[in-house]
Amino acid sequence: MGNKQGTKNVTTPMRVFVLLFNARTENEGIHTVRVGDRNQVLMFESEDDASRFALMLEAQDFPPATVEPMDSEEIEEFCESAGYDWELVPDGALALPPESNVDQTDWQVDQKPADDDVDEITDSDLDSIRRKLEGLL
Repeated sequence: MGNKQGTKNVTTPMRVFVLLFNARTENEGIHTVRVGDRNQVLMFESEDDASRFALMLEAQDFPPATVEPMDSEEIEEFCESAGYDWELVPDGALALPPESNVDQTDWQVDQKPADDDVDEITDSDLDSIRRKLEGLL
């Protein structure tokens, strides 16, 4: 896969496909992968490849993603303004989602738990939190 990051441009504008969560809602978010300490947007040359990647994400318990066609320049401009990198995934390249995912996405931050009055954390909750934190190491 060619690595196009925030300071490099794809040579000519082209139609690419990206994955959106909650498409066309107030809570819309673009799918990114974490590379080191940076977020990276994947721009797929092929709609079929983007759809396959979205299905693999769903198999990892992500919510369904919408494959959206966009202009590569528009995505690059968004990435530059958000401080993200981008990567162009060539047609036919097998892109695989990372084995680990972030526990809370940026578009989930505004969602509050249904029961805000819970003061006690059970042992099983603590074990779950501990496993998640260990997974970050």
